[in-house]
Amino acid sequence: MRVEQHIHGEIPIPKPTHERGSGAGAAPEARNDPDIPAFHGEKSLTGWSEVVEAVHGEGGKIAPQLWHTGLVPAQKPEHPRPGAPEGPSAINGNGESFGKAMSEEDVADTVAKFASAAADAVKLGFDTIEVHGAHGYLIDQFFWSETNRRDDRWGGPTLPERSRFAAEIVKQVRAAMPADMALILRVSQWKQHNYTVKLAETPDEMEAWLGPLVAAGVDVIHASQRRFWEPEFPEIDGEKGLNLAGWAKKVTGAATISVGSVALDGEFFARFSGESSKVAGMGELERRMDAGEFDLIAVGRALIANPEFANKVREGRQGDLQGFDAQMLGELV
Repeated sequence: MRVEQHIHGEIPIPKPTHERGSGAGAAPEARNDPDIPAFHGEKSLTGWSEVVEAVHGEGGKIAPQLWHTGLVPAQKPEHPRPGAPEGPSAINGNGESFGKAMSEEDVADTVAKFASAAADAVKLGFDTIEVHGAHGYLIDQFFWSETNRRDDRWGGPTLPERSRFAAEIVKQVRAAMPADMALILRVSQWKQHNYTVKLAETPDEMEAWLGPLVAAGVDVIHASQRRFWEPEFPEIDGEKGLNLAGWAKKVTGAATISVGSVALDGEFFARFSGESSKVAGMGELERRMDAGEFDLIAVGRALIANPEFANKVREGRQGDLQGFDAQMLGELV
């Protein structure tokens, strides 16, 4: 894949006047769980350098996923958030007052932290970088009209206007990376607490949303959905129509990654209630990839259940795959 640097348009923002640490996860308010790995500071970055070295030693490639949880509640009620939650408008996805609204200074500081984290990732030898703009986290909270009710340049009645925050982060992160290093942006329509939300109701709205982000420097769109086989706009192309990644690729021309219950019959969030998922066939996945609907597929739970997932699939040993049991997550601790 040929990667070019795209930086279009200038949105001047004030320089940060206070320091909350280096890297997007440096600010305590960026995390909704104190146990989430940090991506800043000598100790943390030294640890990540060892991870990069180990992955490269096995012939693999690796990318950090940089994010800020914004107004997402504490992941574990018994473990309060390490910092005060902040978001576009101090309104959570349920329309309730929560946390604080970010000032212009906070916005500038957060953008700078994403860029700083990207620069650290480059120094550590990561192969690419992914920015998390999905699932109701901070960037996604700026996208959504229910959580972004600002009346300044970081808000607005249209999705492209509310995407300026993301575009600024993309531009600054892109500037911190080599031109031949791919920048991935993860997006989703749904939110953790509301699966029915659609930021873009039509392909035209999707193009207006994602097009400027690609122009700002995104090379690959990681289009997150709970089940990869579900069509994004069935009213246009039917029940076997393009999924979210397919439409993102069609309207932007960018490379895309699809995801969602690969090789399993149950969706991701069922694991929070302890539900298991059985092995499912991958014929539909093969059909969509052969058709060029999207370029890459991301695998989560099936990989936890099958550390040799890629080798088994490559060698035609799908019959050796096992389903996912929520208890397997305990083995990762």
